[in-house]
Amino acid sequence: SPLPNSDVTFVVGREQQKVFAHRCVLVCRCQAFQGMLCQGPVDSEDSPSSGPPQGPFILGNVQPEVFLTVIEFLYTNSVTLNRHIALEVLTSSVEYGLQDLCKLCVKFIKDTLSIEQVCEALQAAVTYGQADLQQHCLSFIEGCTAAVVRTQGFHELSDVVLARVLRSDRLDVDELDLVQAVREWAHVSSAVLERSVSEVAALPVRELRLPLLAPSELATLETHNQQDLLIPMESIAAAWRCHALRKGSGLPSRLCRPRRGTRPREHHRHLDPHAK
Repeated sequence: SPLPNSDVTFVVGREQQKVFAHRCVLVCRCQAFQGMLCQGPVDSEDSPSSGPPQGPFILGNVQPEVFLTVIEFLYTNSVTLNRHIALEVLTSSVEYGLQDLCKLCVKFIKDTLSIEQVCEALQAAVTYGQADLQQHCLSFIEGCTAAVVRTQGFHELSDVVLARVLRSDRLDVDELDLVQAVREWAHVSSAVLERSVSEVAALPVRELRLPLLAPSELATLETHNQQDLLIPMESIAAAWRCHALRKGSGLPSRLCRPRRGTRPREHHRHLDPHAK
């Protein structure tokens, strides 16, 4: 029901839920609402009135629960969050330029991170330039990588963010499992983007450490690769060359460095001078 003396109405989400508020509160607290609620039409033939737009204002792309949380913050300077809406509220806080709300969302997301949600949180952190949240998510992923790579969120990462994850030396998973996880991610991305597996995976596969695989594993990988061309032939050839020359020949040193979860293989001592 309308708030006493409310003078602005929003129609929110697919549910077309009505949300009532006070123009003066929203305008004082948020510059984005100032632009929406105060700016009269400029030289409009349909509406020559120069007064503020009257609404109702249609906000079709936001969930009512999320918008009500933003309104709650504007009225009370505090917020009630839960795991289902925290990332969407973060998105709205960025869109509306509400830095204090953004900080509250980041703190809540960090405090409630889960294996199922960490990749979605990392994607949001990168998208919105939240370096602190990004580092927190990456550390979380490093601690339980084998479980994270099986989540839906992992399969929905962008290629840029996945490549960033794969650069870490501290992933707690064996390289063979990581190759398989990237293959599954690539097939999902290929279907969603309607582009070839090799095209969608071009950036992340550069971070796979193929020289860490034993010859028998590399041979099996080569057979699988003939089906979907996930990995460029030159990358596989470079890994074979490492075995033939017994060293990381001409490759970036990071591609020959075991990660935290890499299972030891006999040939690793030839690749990495720091390996035991």
